[in-house]
Amino acid sequence: MAGVTRIVLGGFGNVGQQIAAKLTVDPTGALQIVAIAARDKQKAAEKAASFGLDVPIISAAEAPQYNAILVECATYDGFRDVVEPTLRAGGHVIAVSVGALAVNLDLIDIAEQSDAKLQIAGGTLPGLDIIRAASEDEITSVTLTSHIKPASFAHEPYIHDNGIDLAPAETGPVPIFEGSAREAAGHFPRHFNVAVTLGLVGIGLDRTRVRIYADGTLPGARHTLNVEASSVSLDMTSQNYPSPQNNRTSMVVALSILAALRRENTSLRIGS
Repeated sequence: MAGVTRIVLGGFGNVGQQIAAKLTVDPTGALQIVAIAARDKQKAAEKAASFGLDVPIISAAEAPQYNAILVECATYDGFRDVVEPTLRAGGHVIAVSVGALAVNLDLIDIAEQSDAKLQIAGGTLPGLDIIRAASEDEITSVTLTSHIKPASFAHEPYIHDNGIDLAPAETGPVPIFEGSAREAAGHFPRHFNVAVTLGLVGIGLDRTRVRIYADGTLPGARHTLNVEASSVSLDMTSQNYPSPQNNRTSMVVALSILAALRRENTSLRIGS
C-alpha cells in the first residue's frame, strides 16, 4: 500500500500556491504539505490560511528537520538560499527555478558529497525521457526554439540594453536571442529554466543551442525541440497555457511537480 509523501514548500508564490490549491482538495491525501519555508512569514501564513493550511511557516534552514521532500518554488534570487540547507543535510530537493542552477553548479557537487538528491522538474519542456535515452549513446545536436509572450520580456535588461523593440511582436514573432543554453540562462534567468534543464539532460549547456522569439500571437510559451542523435531524430513542440493566477508562469509547471511527487510512492512508474 502506498504511503504518504511529505512535502516542504520552499517558497509560496504562484507555483507554491497552485500546489497548495490542488493538494488541499485532493481526496487521496497521498501528498502532505508539512511546512512552508518563506522569507515573509506573516504573508505566507496569511496566504496558507486562505487555503485552509495549518502548517508551520519556517526558514529554509529549518527544512531538513521535517523529513520531507523540499519543493523549491521560490525565485531565481532565492534559489540557493532555499535549496542549499536541505542538500547539505542529504535531503531530497525538487527544483523549479533551474535557471539559477547555471550559476550555482557547485550545488550538484554538494548534493553528491552529502548523498542528497537534486531533482529537476521539467514540466514545460517536451521530450526529456527520449533525450535521456538518446544520451546513452551519441547525441549530435540539440536545439530549442522558444516563442514567449512579449510582456514576459518587458522588464528584462537584455531587451533594453540591446534596443529590441517588442511592439511588432504583438502581431508576429520577433527574434530576441540566439546562442547557447548557458548564455540564454544568463540573459533570461527567470524565463529559461528550460534551457538549463535541456543542457543538463543532453549534451551540456554550451553545446545546446537556443533561439528565442517574442510572440504575442500565442496563448502562452511555445517550445520546439529538435534533436539529432545516433538512435533517434526528434522534433517536438509543446504549447503551454498560462496560469490563471500569473500569466508569466505556465500552468503545467505546478502540475509537473505534483506528477513527480506522486511517483515517489507508486508501484508502477512510466518513463525512464
